Amino acid sequence: MATAQLNGITIGYDDEGEAGAPALVLLHGHPFDRSMWAPQLTAFSTTHRVIAPDLRGYGATTVVPGTTAFATFAEDVAALLDHLGVREFALGGLSMGGQIAMECHRLFPERLTGLLLADTFATAETPEGKVFRNALADRLVAEGMKGYADEVRDKMVAPYNTEASAYVHRMMLAAPPEGAAAALRGRAERLDYQALLTRVTVPSLVVVGRDDTYTPVADAESLHAALPDSVLHVVESSAHMPNLERPADFDAAVRAWLARI
Repeated sequence: MATAQLNGITIGYDDEGEAGAPALVLLHGHPFDRSMWAPQLTAFSTTHRVIAPDLRGYGATTVVPGTTAFATFAEDVAALLDHLGVREFALGGLSMGGQIAMECHRLFPERLTGLLLADTFATAETPEGKVFRNALADRLVAEGMKGYADEVRDKMVAPYNTEASAYVHRMMLAAPPEGAAAALRGRAERLDYQALLTRVTVPSLVVVGRDDTYTPVADAESLHAALPDSVLHVVESSAHMPNLERPADFDAAVRAWLARI
């Protein structure tokens, strides 16, 4: 792991592969950290420069209490890549990370060579969803991560994927409550990215776990339909974290996407 002092915070990140290779940037979801991409750093660092940051409030990156807007997350990503001398890159994200990837496309589309959206959706939050996310943020600050992590474990990872389930559970327990809460409050106010997707001109990949109930296959089909140049890949025998539950299948789809770029 490396760190950089940027935008007034410390950003922790992994940077694997040759500096001159095409860059692949991967954004984790909530309430995870960059370690969720460990299989992909191994798989793709032989052909690409793979960069996986801890988002603001997670992992080794500074926790800033309050609300972290998606634009702030995107600005942190841009600042890190500027620091690393990376101008253009393929960008992928899972769940909240996928929505932050869409925000990155909104703010600096000229830097993206490809877009990977895994187990995510493009619509803005509903009024009910805003109430839920803000209440959950308050709960995490008051109670910590354990109760929430226990409740969502079998939705994040299919219970039949026992090794991945244990790994993800440990990752959720390690998440800083204030950082996770700030992200939830920002997520409640995210934009609607549906129209933006129709303007994405780079090769895109949409991936979803067959048994994902947070972002079901229908959500992935909507993303695929909106993106002008996309491939949809459904990972069997996985839920919300197919990159960890079925890494070989997930990586094969990503490898084909990178070849298109």
